[in-house]
Amino acid sequence: MKNAGSIMHIAGSGRAIIRLKAALPEGQVLYDSKGTKVARVMELIGPVSGPMASAALLTNNTKKSAGSDVFTKDGPAGGRR
Repeated sequence: MKNAGSIMHIAGSGRAIIRLKAALPEGQVLYDSKGTKVARVMELIGPVSGPMASAALLTNNTKKSAGSDVFTKDGPAGGRR
C-alpha cells in the first residue's frame, strides 16, 4: 500500500476532506493502515501543487477518521470489471 495523504476533517455534509500527496483519479478507493476501505474520492479540489480531495466515507466510524493517514492499494484504480 502507498500513503496517499491524511484526512484533515469531516465536513458538515459528511464528506472527508483529505490532503493528498499527489492527485488521484475520481473514484479511487482509499484504505486505512489495516487495509479496510475508508473512503472513495469524489472530486479533487485545491491547486495542483497541493491537491486535496472531497471523499465519501465508507465507514460509520467518522470521528476516528479525522487525522488518520489513508492509503491506496497497488494496481489499477477502482471501477467495474
